[in-house]
Amino acid sequence: MDESNNLSMEIINFEKEFDLIDNQVAFGSQLSVERVHDIKSQATEEEAGLLRKFMDSQR
Repeated sequence: MDESNNLSMEIINFEKEFDLIDNQVAFGSQLSVERVHDIKSQATEEEAGLLRKFMDSQR
């Protein structure tokens, strides 16, 4: 599984675990909701870092 697929699954599982929607993940990670949607397909290293930082802060 490549890095973008792995992050996509992490985001989906995170949203399920914490009962969140893309808008909430976008706000928390300081990315646009459109980018969160796109990232589920293709993320830059910087975007992946922002998302993982937000997800880790919620655990």
